[in-house]
Amino acid sequence: MASSHEDLEVWRLGIDLVDAVYDLCLSMPAAERFGLISQMQRASVSVPANIAEGCGRDSTKDLLRHLAISQGSLAELRTLLLIVQRRNFVAAEELEPVDALASRVGRLLVGLQRSLRKKLE
Repeated sequence: MASSHEDLEVWRLGIDLVDAVYDLCLSMPAAERFGLISQMQRASVSVPANIAEGCGRDSTKDLLRHLAISQGSLAELRTLLLIVQRRNFVAAEELEPVDALASRVGRLLVGLQRSLRKKLE
């Protein structure tokens, strides 16, 4: 296990995802500032924040619970990205790299959870 959440690739990519979401939100209509934009930003921030919080806990079980919360926030974010796409709020070429990064973070979260569950067995 990593000595710090900052050593985890999933956490580092989660931080990159936050940056990508905030950048994407700059292209969205101002009318969505208190709606989709705010919700997307909160969901994206929740992903690495919960990874960090889980790593700061004293048990693998707590870490797994926080990784599950992170995964839920990621699912929420990907749903919001779909809504942004369907509403044509940003160009597809702006949205695709953000969704691809979210997908990569999701795969890493699943892998980390699988590894930690094996450790518990």
